[in-house]
Amino acid sequence: MAQFSHSVGSQTYRFDSLKDVMAKASPARSGDFLAGVAALNDGERVAAQMTLADIPLKHFLEEVLIPYESDEVTRLIIDTHDREAFATVSHLTVGGFRDWLLSDAADEQSLRALAPGLTPEMAAAVSKIMRVQDLILVAQKIRVVTKFRGTLGLRGRLSTRLQPNHPTDEPAGIAASILDGLLYGNGDAMIGINPATDSIASICAMLEMLDAIIQRYEIPTQACVLTHVTTSIEAINRGVPLDLVFQSIAGTEAANASFGINLNVLQEGYEAGLSLNRGTLGQNLMYFETGQGSALSANAHFGIDQQTCETRAYAVARHFKPFLVNTVVGFIGPEYLYNGKQIIRAGLEDHFCGKLLGVPMGCDICYTNHAEADQDDMDNLLTLLGVAGINFIMGIPGSDDIMLNYQTTSFHDALYARQTLGLKPAPEFEQWLARTGIFTQADGKVHFGNNLPPAFRQALAQLG
Repeated sequence: MAQFSHSVGSQTYRFDSLKDVMAKASPARSGDFLAGVAALNDGERVAAQMTLADIPLKHFLEEVLIPYESDEVTRLIIDTHDREAFATVSHLTVGGFRDWLLSDAADEQSLRALAPGLTPEMAAAVSKIMRVQDLILVAQKIRVVTKFRGTLGLRGRLSTRLQPNHPTDEPAGIAASILDGLLYGNGDAMIGINPATDSIASICAMLEMLDAIIQRYEIPTQACVLTHVTTSIEAINRGVPLDLVFQSIAGTEAANASFGINLNVLQEGYEAGLSLNRGTLGQNLMYFETGQGSALSANAHFGIDQQTCETRAYAVARHFKPFLVNTVVGFIGPEYLYNGKQIIRAGLEDHFCGKLLGVPMGCDICYTNHAEADQDDMDNLLTLLGVAGINFIMGIPGSDDIMLNYQTTSFHDALYARQTLGLKPAPEFEQWLARTGIFTQADGKVHFGNNLPPAFRQALAQLG
């Protein structure tokens, strides 16, 4: 295990390992202080960042943060690393890699080819020495395109997950939220419900209802009930129509074990989803959610800073060719991301690192009510991620999830981002919106109420 040091004037800062340098180089956040791995002050943080900048990228293949023998995520990272793809940047240090990423040589094609050659630790390391504008500039170069019934991730597009949660899973309440979201042009990423109960009967009933709505109105989207992967497997075995297979994941084997999963269980879920062959354009069918602090909250971080643990989760996601990956950035709470500033930085880091690794990143731009954050912070992060080329965001009635009790982005927030930044929904969904009269081909704007064709207004009204 290598030791590192950096001198600033007469002061020499010493770091015991790559893990130590990485943790102390991270921008300040409450979770790393809670874990006892953060830099003691700004001076030590800058010294760690300067130290990190001089470490060769090759070193990340020589010194793993969790032993290969004891962690299956580490084994996945090392065993699937593409040395041929890595050759493009293998001669660079972390600082040199940052310079290359910001250069014209790092274009959409070269970054796509590089992704299999990068480990999560390399992506996390370079993000720690980048400014906000750097994270945005590089991320917007990268496009990770996925397909199921729609095409997500294309340049000039911004999709949304329509999230019609209800505190008692009441069908009429869910249907009313779906109607509301569709009328705002939301739902092209998917219609996804966080269930209030994990009973298999309730899960199957919601999946049946979502499939009936999508089929009846010929909506080019996909449905998901965010239940445990083993419950999704059971639903598939019962013959229930299921589009996307969901699971929360983390960046260490022990953290995943706290979710009741491992790589074999995820593989079983992936294969079960493939067996249904429900995608019309493609078979990207896994939906993963992550969040900085999940490994620490499970006491399964092994002294690794929370942002690096988060980025390791993207290696797990990448392995299963997901349709969507969602960092639920401010949901775990202020113990891990204390205020709006920390949430904004974390969201941009997650999006940058995921895209760099070839993962189709979205973000639940959110906070809990006991965090030092507000909706202005979320507007800032929404705008920054829109510029950075995020694949999708959340759409929830009034920004307030009444089942999960947190604040996120609303249906009309997607309209704001699309109008301000000149973005459109997924192409297949855009065409559906035009056919139904919700959007018009001429102006691409949303039309409500009496502007809709009467037959479609009556059909949608039946949802409620």
